[in-house]
Amino acid sequence: MGYSEIPFWLSIVFMLAGLAAIAWSSDAFVDGSAALARALGVSPFVIGMVVIGFGTSAPELCVSVMSGLSGHANLSLGNAYGSCVFNIAVILGFAALILPLAVRPAVALVAGPGLVVLSALSFLMLRDGSCTRFEASVLIGAFLVLLPLYCWFDQKTKPSTPATSDDAPARTKGLAWPVVKVVVGLAGLVASSHILVWGAVDFARSLGVSDLVIGLTIVAAGTSLPELASAVASARRGENEFVLGNIIGSNLFNMLAVVGLATVIQPLVPGADGAAAFSPYVVGRDLPFVGVLSLTILVFGLNWKAWRTPGVVTRWKASLWLASFAAYTALALWQEIGR
Repeated sequence: MGYSEIPFWLSIVFMLAGLAAIAWSSDAFVDGSAALARALGVSPFVIGMVVIGFGTSAPELCVSVMSGLSGHANLSLGNAYGSCVFNIAVILGFAALILPLAVRPAVALVAGPGLVVLSALSFLMLRDGSCTRFEASVLIGAFLVLLPLYCWFDQKTKPSTPATSDDAPARTKGLAWPVVKVVVGLAGLVASSHILVWGAVDFARSLGVSDLVIGLTIVAAGTSLPELASAVASARRGENEFVLGNIIGSNLFNMLAVVGLATVIQPLVPGADGAAAFSPYVVGRDLPFVGVLSLTILVFGLNWKAWRTPGVVTRWKASLWLASFAAYTALALWQEIGR
């Protein structure tokens, strides 16, 4: 699975050390990202989507690629799609519990439905129980097109702020330190997350549960810890755009780049004995739930009485997200373990 076995006591040390390192590095990462957005004069949503969203998805990419190479397709797909579920239901849920999230119409109307379309595309490609290199290349191509397109759209639709004559010198002068904080914070998040997941996976492996369950729960949650840590830190500072950009960017990266790159390296094809390349629950349960959760970004985030003004994800809506994650996890465990 990419992680060697370690003693039980060392797994506890890894988890405690990982949590402590995540707490410190998330603050540095979010502070640096906020300063970088101001220095570059770009939308905080774009910084959240590109720098935070893709940067914090590095663990998912590493785990999925290593899992695919070692023949654990269920762990690879479970990690990618389980992270998408965790990102919306848990990370946005916790962030909105801390402080209700304001959502711009451009985010609710475009990003939410866009993720639904990508979920449908993934469903169509995987419904036959396989995914070829060509299909994986389509996912990567879609990622390379959609990323700059949505960044351009967001810049066009963000509220304009008046510029001053001191803007350019201030941006140039203040760029170095934010970049250092972003790089150091991101490195800390990725490293500490791997340490934490290492201990958790070793513990789960000793219980004898399936790769898909480990991928959907422990690994997906563990590799999403950078997103959770940065989202909580952003929510505490009232940086709604960072929180939303983080999740939209991370899910875009997971569904297209992570699955695409892992499958280009190791195509998902049935075995010579007719064995399935991955569990049917990926198509029958996990991807549809990703699509439903993506749709709730529109349903919860749009101001239905005045759709041109920002909507608000309130605490009761956040509670629905968290409750749906609990129900989904219980169903997955029952189907994979209890049957």
